[in-house]
This record gives sequence, C-alpha cells and structure tokens, in this order.
Amino acid sequence: ENLDYFNRKSFLFRAVVVLTGAFSPRPADYLCTPEENVFKIDFTRFKIRDMESGTVLFEITKPPASERERGGKKEGDPNAGRFVRYQFTPAFLRLRQVGATVEFTVGEKPISHFRMIERHYFRDRLLKSFDFQFGFCIPSSKNTCEHIYEFPQLSEDLIQEMVRHPYETQSDSFYFVDNKLVMHNKADYSYSGGP
Repeated sequence: ENLDYFNRKSFLFRAVVVLTGAFSPRPADYLCTPEENVFKIDFTRFKIRDMESGTVLFEITKPPASERERGGKKEGDPNAGRFVRYQFTPAFLRLRQVGATVEFTVGEKPISHFRMIERHYFRDRLLKSFDFQFGFCIPSSKNTCEHIYEFPQLSEDLIQEMVRHPYETQSDSFYFVDNKLVMHNKADYSYSGGP
C-alpha cells in the first residue's frame, strides 16, 4: 500500500512539473510508461505543412494494425514508437507558422479534456512551449485535428548553431487526459538536410 501511495504521489508530482513547466533542462527519461496509456490512444497519421505556402513538409502514416500484426510480435525496446527523428532543411527554421495535422484512434473509453504540452529545446535551452487542446473523443473513434505552431523568431547565429549540430534540437510531447499524464513522446531534429 505504501508503494502504491508513493507511485500516486510521484505521478502527481510528474504531472504538476509538466503542467507548470517547473523543470529545465529537458527530462532525460520518459515520465510515464506505455502502460499508462489506458485510453489506448494511437497516433496513426501525422502531417506538417507550411501555413504560408501550403507545402507539405513531412507526412507519415502508420501501417494498419493488420499489417503490423503479420510481422509478428517482436520483443524489444518498450519505448519503441515513442520516439521520432526528423530531418529538415535549414529553411524550416525560418518558417513562421506550420500546421500539424494528426490522426489518432482511441480505445473503448471516452476521453475528455485531452491536452498536449510540447516543449522544444536546443541543447538545454527552451526554445518554445506549445499547449494544445484536442477536446472530447468518443470511444472507439478515429479523430483528426490540426494545430497551428507559431514559431519564435530565431537569431541567425542560433539558426547556424542548430544547423551545425544535428539532433541537438529535441522535443518532449506530454499528453494528458483530465490533467493526468498518459503519454510522453520524444523527438529530435536535424536541419542540415537538402539544399
């Protein structure tokens, strides 16, 4: 019982830390386990587009469950699927707004007050924090929404540093249902690709 009490207190502390932004630098570890995704939220498609030109900059679709199951269940990293590596050109750092369209499914439980807090870092410096609401999701549904990212204006010196040091720009995405942390994903970024 004491361990259960400690786990609840630890979980509440983690959620408060994320919600209030009380930590810096970026957390080294995941702040929740995949098993804490009791709502069975599964991101199936993701697209990033430049809001000014409409150009699609990145798009990925997860294979249907039937295709994933045919490959057989493999033992491995329990954090697989919680990390993404992005490769963009230096021009990405000069964009003002991008739209991120996400498609996701939910399990048999309804989801109310679904929220994402996303923090972007270069090394130990917080570049920008985003806070988006997904709203209510009905059980066993597929959902699509687009969030608009307003990027901060970066100095040329910082842009050059970020280009010269691929994957030192990183992000954490924290997903909450009713202010309870249920998912934590990570990503890193390279801006040295292409012309």
